Amino acid sequence: MTTAKDPPPLPPPLPPRVSGPGSPRDVPPLPGELGVDPSTLPPPIRDELQAPDPLAIDTASDELKDGLNRCPKCGSTDIRQRAGTDVLVCLYCRHEWHGERVEEAFGFGEGIDQLSGTVIASGARDIDADAAALMTFKCGGCGAEVTVNTNSAMTARCHWCRHVFGINEQVPNGAVPDAVLPFHIKKADAVARIRQFVGKRQLFALKAFKEQFTPDNVVGVYMPYMIVDGKVSADVTGRGEIKTRQYTRGSGNDKKTYYDADVYRVERHVDFTVDDLPLESSAARGNLDTRANTNNIINTILPFDTKNAVKWNASYLSGFTSEKRDRDVEQLRPRLEDQLLSIARAQVESSVRRYDRGVRWEQEGIAVHGTRWVAMYLPVWLYSYHQPGRNGGLLHYIAVNGRTGETMGSVPIQQWKLLTTALTVGTILEGIALWILAHTA
Repeated sequence: MTTAKDPPPLPPPLPPRVSGPGSPRDVPPLPGELGVDPSTLPPPIRDELQAPDPLAIDTASDELKDGLNRCPKCGSTDIRQRAGTDVLVCLYCRHEWHGERVEEAFGFGEGIDQLSGTVIASGARDIDADAAALMTFKCGGCGAEVTVNTNSAMTARCHWCRHVFGINEQVPNGAVPDAVLPFHIKKADAVARIRQFVGKRQLFALKAFKEQFTPDNVVGVYMPYMIVDGKVSADVTGRGEIKTRQYTRGSGNDKKTYYDADVYRVERHVDFTVDDLPLESSAARGNLDTRANTNNIINTILPFDTKNAVKWNASYLSGFTSEKRDRDVEQLRPRLEDQLLSIARAQVESSVRRYDRGVRWEQEGIAVHGTRWVAMYLPVWLYSYHQPGRNGGLLHYIAVNGRTGETMGSVPIQQWKLLTTALTVGTILEGIALWILAHTA
């Protein structure tokens, strides 16, 4: 839902001045640095400092806390996801059932325009640095102890009686989210898409990459995300220009084009809501340093149909790997506010089209009235290649959206091939241009 002020009549143009350097954002001081009574502060700051602790929504499954996900028909624990669907199937009696959608179970799709403060689902609570990564279960079938290392796996099988255990208890180590969006794209399909992607770029690809390219090594990974709903207001202020005249001076190579424009002060306010905004909750994946990795390509395979995510059940992770969440809500707030400001700019864009020379936003402010945070695993097929080089080289990724099949990646290239082709094409284009000039003179 979005509401924006109607464009006001044009005010008298401002006197000429030099525009500012951009759109800086003020960074508020930390509460301990204020040195004043919070009750004397302006309402937005006061309300934030005096707000109650975040409200938690319990998404834990009591029936799965013993680590056993049993078939509702025969009681077997040997359960897998049926490939390409959200259905779980018992490998003993072949009974099938569908996981409950998390939005329907907890009402996460409702009341976004009524949000106030911070609401956090139990799987998104702050990580306890002292929480153990090893989880031990006592097998009810034979009495043996089964240990699962959540750093590398979420399920394990008892080596005596073959019962299958899964980490379904929401231990505060970042490994267990509130929901999971199961894979739909099968591995064979993902491999074919990656082959096609690389095949279109082989002409310039690095020789070593082509020799070592083995897409059968594609890995299905559940990536940790925070899915955020929010109720937001934003104000942006800047200067817009409307062209009044265009003219040229000089001749030949010295000819230059000039513009005259009226400059106006532009102010806009917008109220909007966001529904299921995804934020990476892994510090490693959130590191978008393109000198070291190509993590940024994972954002290009968005969006995911998060509305279809189901309540957490470790059985969906059988046969796949996963990465643990290591960032909490407060650590992700700056990233959230940056994205909300981008949304706000897009929302007001239609109301400033009269400024044909563009608008420079010089001041921006955002008020987040309420948010709701849900931890979720999203499915990605990944192929990686490490290109040796300075400072540790560059890690290339090719990613496939595990739900839609959207594919994007980074392929290391031979720089000399690219340069040679560019020079050749440039020469050809120059020859064509000279031929056209010669035959039209």
